[in-house]
Amino acid sequence: MPLLGLLPWRAWAALLSQLLRPPCASCTGAVRCQSQVAEAVLTSQLKAHQEKPNFIIKIPKGTRDLSPQHMVVREKILDLVISCFKRHGAKGMDTPAFELKEILTEKYGEDSGLMYDLKDQGGELLSLRYDLTVPFARYLAMNKVKKMKRYHVGKVWRRESPTIVQGRYREFCQCDFDIAGQFDPMIPDAECLKIMCEILSGLQLGDFLIKVNDRRIVDGMFAACGVPESKFRAICSSIDKLDKMAWKDVRHEMVAKKGLAPEVADRIGDYVQCHGGVSLVEQMFQDPRLSQNKQALEGLGDLKLLFEYLTLFGIAEKISFDLSLARGLDYYTGVIYEAVLLQTPTQAGEEPLNVGSVAAGGRYDGLVGMFDPKGHKVPCVGLSIGVERIFYIVDGFLMILFVLIFGTTKGEKVRTTETQVFVATPQKNFLQERLKLITELWDAGIKAEMLYKNNPKLLTQLHYCESTGIPLVVIIGEQELKEGVIKIRSVASREEVAIKRENLVAEIQNRLSES
Repeated sequence: MPLLGLLPWRAWAALLSQLLRPPCASCTGAVRCQSQVAEAVLTSQLKAHQEKPNFIIKIPKGTRDLSPQHMVVREKILDLVISCFKRHGAKGMDTPAFELKEILTEKYGEDSGLMYDLKDQGGELLSLRYDLTVPFARYLAMNKVKKMKRYHVGKVWRRESPTIVQGRYREFCQCDFDIAGQFDPMIPDAECLKIMCEILSGLQLGDFLIKVNDRRIVDGMFAACGVPESKFRAICSSIDKLDKMAWKDVRHEMVAKKGLAPEVADRIGDYVQCHGGVSLVEQMFQDPRLSQNKQALEGLGDLKLLFEYLTLFGIAEKISFDLSLARGLDYYTGVIYEAVLLQTPTQAGEEPLNVGSVAAGGRYDGLVGMFDPKGHKVPCVGLSIGVERIFYIVDGFLMILFVLIFGTTKGEKVRTTETQVFVATPQKNFLQERLKLITELWDAGIKAEMLYKNNPKLLTQLHYCESTGIPLVVIIGEQELKEGVIKIRSVASREEVAIKRENLVAEIQNRLSES
């Protein structure tokens, strides 16, 4: 075992003490089981590591902790997103955090190398999920589901270079909405774009634009420009970088690294600079190259129909037909879209933040069929909200966000708990009465707290309520117990009123309903 030679003498001593333990029940004679030896080596390594004077406690690159204040914002945003999904009839679901590696491979193009691989002790090759779409397609195929409208909120993992300053992480949360099933063209696709608009408008992060294109138009454009079919996905991956790189750099990558002829790259460059509304769709129908490609014409026909529905939904002005949009993932087959903020909220004198897209999605009609033994397809279309990037945008503007969206006033603290009532006493030896009282409140569904001390000072209890924003205090002492009453104190006004003990719950519920 080569690791043994690296252990310091103290670790050797720890290892020796572990190995001198009696063998486990499954061992025979003096033969030591592999698991026990491995445990001993690991324990000794940890002890040696703990002795290092320069040990730094930190989180892994590309991850973050969320404070209670951040969690308040996160939960409010997720509530807004999920309520929109539910308003459109979606059901919630979940899938494992990891999948069989073969389920995930060859679904993400060049990004497949960014998956986190695991190896289960049972011998299965596993990977952490890269997104929520492929697991959803696997679920549909495995359970033979032909029609479903679902939402899914969960973490995904990507082994890329993290750029925290732009809201890019290795571990992050996705909020997905998908419609699976055979329906008339572009009706589900239009609803997905409507949902995007509702969520981004509700979050009030500033003006936004949703770029749309179609993979059939992208492939038709490549064919018309002379791109070999074997290079379609590789060139598509390069075009997808246009939101992060200048055209000259993307062109250099296509020519120098992917072997595309310079004149072909220049033809593509003429197209990817085009963007507009339904008039551009009509213009592309007349394009001498695209009009000769069947795939491109099918995509243009669907986009024309899509814009009709978007006009009826009242969101056409938020949508731009953009030929530079490619979406690098391999599984897209039809309409694709991506939302970008035109200007993020800023404080006076600060530059707007550049975080790229905050929502994206598209149609993937062939993905479920890849998992079905008979290749039966289930057409799907969906969207994903970039929650971490949205968090990054609002991270320094928590109070602005609360004023705009959630009604908190500027002088008011952001509450990190939802406690409605605090149970207090001014006297010693009243713990039992406080416990009885708080149990009564909990059993009535009222959110209540008390201090975990036998004899807390009343001033300490009242200060706690003020610092945490608890609106009501119920006070019980010798006088209240003798008279059969409880005092209710408003933390904001400091007014107190005594009511009969048996009326306490009803009185609190009445006050809370009025607030």
